Amino acid sequence: MIQVRHSDERGRNHLDWLDSRFSFSFDQYHDPKHMGFRSLRVINEDHIAPGKGFGMHPHRDMEILTWMLEGSLMHRDSMGHSGTIRPGELQHMSAGTGVLHSEWNASETDEAHLLQIWILPDHSGLKPEYEQLAFSPIELRGQFALLAGPRAPITIHQDANLCVARLQAGETATLQLKPGRYAWAQVARGAVQLNGETLGAGDGAAISGEMKIICEASEDSEVLLFDLV
Repeated sequence: MIQVRHSDERGRNHLDWLDSRFSFSFDQYHDPKHMGFRSLRVINEDHIAPGKGFGMHPHRDMEILTWMLEGSLMHRDSMGHSGTIRPGELQHMSAGTGVLHSEWNASETDEAHLLQIWILPDHSGLKPEYEQLAFSPIELRGQFALLAGPRAPITIHQDANLCVARLQAGETATLQLKPGRYAWAQVARGAVQLNGETLGAGDGAAISGEMKIICEASEDSEVLLFDLV
């Protein structure tokens, strides 16, 4: 079964420097029908104006992933880490017992476009951690490449895997799901046919009771796929 969450159905927060879309309830947007999916709690699509961003703010007991689509994002945190995230780079922060961090558009001229993802950890009170890793276009091309999970290049504290595929028009990527697993697909850009369902940029889909996911690109596309327990 596939339940599509269309882009224009998402919650929205629009400020002079920030345009955010919420796949699930977040901040002042609350929809009891969309509180998350399995351990996946947040998928926010953010457009941040040049030179603007989020000042220092706290998190705890959450696995936080940031996937850059366009532009660049500066990061600083109370663990002493600082750096810049660019397209093709995945940042992971395990907030654990508590961490402060800030996120800021590193450019004074170009917008930053990103997806921020929160996954509930398998237990609370973890020691805070930070990782950042770049993935080459070749790794992501034409297949669902495993980026994050319990035994992935980026390690998260939950039985959940994040895969990303960049597909040219006409290309197909597949992912086999083990019995009892669920999945969430999020189209970052482009348009695809996902097990017969048409999805466009910003659309998401909750997937249950499927053994295989077949994703065919109708145009050049980028798709995130979460394999969940």
